[in-house]
Amino acid sequence: MSSPRRRPSRRRGRRSPLATIALIALGLVFTGSGYAAFSAVSAGDTAVAVSQESVERGQKLFAANCATCHGMSLEGTEAGPTLIGVGAASVDFQVGTGRMPLANTGPQAPEKPNLFSEEDVQAMADYVASVSPGPGLPEEEYLQTTGDATRGAELFRINCAMCHNVAGAGGALTEGKYAPSLKGTSAKHIYEAMVTGPQNMPVFSDANLTPEDKRDIITALKYQEETPAPGGFELGALGPVAEGLFAWIFGLGAIVALTVWITARAN
Repeated sequence: MSSPRRRPSRRRGRRSPLATIALIALGLVFTGSGYAAFSAVSAGDTAVAVSQESVERGQKLFAANCATCHGMSLEGTEAGPTLIGVGAASVDFQVGTGRMPLANTGPQAPEKPNLFSEEDVQAMADYVASVSPGPGLPEEEYLQTTGDATRGAELFRINCAMCHNVAGAGGALTEGKYAPSLKGTSAKHIYEAMVTGPQNMPVFSDANLTPEDKRDIITALKYQEETPAPGGFELGALGPVAEGLFAWIFGLGAIVALTVWITARAN
């Protein structure tokens, strides 16, 4: 007669399903918190307190001048992109350089005289930043031309010269777009362009170029702008193409004219 089959004993120390769920939830909480902290740091948010009066003033200015394209709540429309997350730096750059409000549609927004006072630009930047955080205004210490100009020139050649020209004179891009000249551009707007990536420009976060790197680039650009060219007339600093064209037209033209004159004298 066969003996009765024993029921398998329950394994000791078996984990409860609720413990697994709790561990997963705890991991998600820590992962989300870490990602949020990293995003805030990498975006360059600043914890600068702004007055409610400035935010309210900026909201009125935004509603009167920007909401038609970007929406009353910065959500964007068919005529303009969303501004949620662009931060104060983007507003200060776009409005401070006169690119916004946009005068007419085209391949890109050209720089033009600014329509607003510094206080108005600051108010609109405060309002946009109050709705959603993003890259903040640069600290004054990184706008000084006290960095390493040699290192800054090298960083500029590696990261920027393919579009802006090695001398910062600008250059043509595809589809009617262009990289503007950096001569005469303020240090503040150069820094803001690097952290926000306007138009076709890539974003150079602090993970790509540290604030010290950006200061070195600004130092190099300002040094080059203020130092006269040792070779004489720059020809727009457009490089060998402009120089070769000048030599071809005027140099060869002078040789032809001299040849004609000598021939005429001989006859």
